[in-house]
Amino acid sequence: MDRYSRQILFPPIGRKGQQKIMNSRVAIVGLGALGSVLANHMVRAGVGFLRIIDRDFVEESNLQRQMLYDESDVRGLLPKAVAAFDKLSLINSQVEIDHVVADINNTNAEELLSGFNLVLDGTDNFLTRFIINDVCVKHGIPWIYGGAVSSNGMYSVIRPGETACFRCLFETPPETIVGETCDTAGVIGPLIHIVASFQAVEALKILTDNMEQLNPFTENFDIWFNEQRHLKFKNSKRPNCQACANHNFEFLDPSITHESITSLCGRNTIQFTPTVSKQIDLTELSRRISHLGIVNSNKFLVRLHINPYTLVYFSDGRVLIQGTDDISTARSLYSKYVGA
Repeated sequence: MDRYSRQILFPPIGRKGQQKIMNSRVAIVGLGALGSVLANHMVRAGVGFLRIIDRDFVEESNLQRQMLYDESDVRGLLPKAVAAFDKLSLINSQVEIDHVVADINNTNAEELLSGFNLVLDGTDNFLTRFIINDVCVKHGIPWIYGGAVSSNGMYSVIRPGETACFRCLFETPPETIVGETCDTAGVIGPLIHIVASFQAVEALKILTDNMEQLNPFTENFDIWFNEQRHLKFKNSKRPNCQACANHNFEFLDPSITHESITSLCGRNTIQFTPTVSKQIDLTELSRRISHLGIVNSNKFLVRLHINPYTLVYFSDGRVLIQGTDDISTARSLYSKYVGA
């Protein structure tokens, strides 16, 4: 226990609480800015099993705020889940870490997130949070929502059966919500650590059964303009909520295709996700498309550059088309360079 001695000396945790942390299972969805800080905190705190899930790879623009990554990860075209695993394994070899390069959707969310004591939100989009919420409400798993954009941060602790759920706060389906993102409004690095650290504190309270100390508010603050607002979250429950009141988990319904084609807001990128799970031989793909343009590849992805566009192929069949936010243009490129 020497590694955790300073944490154990904190009375609300103590040796008993540390043992609970070491026996816990935590999942983190999204390993960008918030997720990379959350993963760092969870590994250093000594969680027993950590699953880290992300669909993207490390790019140079990430390095300003995504503290787990460095320039070698950019040069290596490493998926964030892989780069994070490499770094986290050096921090604490006692933690069992399962890294998953995948896009959370209605076909895989329950398999990836059920059976955990806690789920932490490191994502940057509403649809994924609605999916997380459906899984957690259905299986009674607490999860902690977090958001950071510009200089504005937000977080909430969601405990199924005890508090309002995410759909109580945001009833509108995600495709109708238009909000700022880091790619449209920017973000300052210190905000990331503040929001994720608040999430991590609440996570430690849950993992050590200090439920009475959980923050009952939805916190919203602007660190640049020194503003702070909070909403009494428990009183925000809606009696007609589709998820926590009616148990209608529509975002887990495999017959509903939510995200076969998605515009990644502010990134000038369209993502194509196959509706049927498939496994791509990236080595064969790299050979087959080598005559089409400049190809860079590793065992995780293949990147094809055809000026002014770049196509990024993943082994699970997902394809990112970078260089356009027009779905018609992306469809045409997908049909030409990917096929059926």
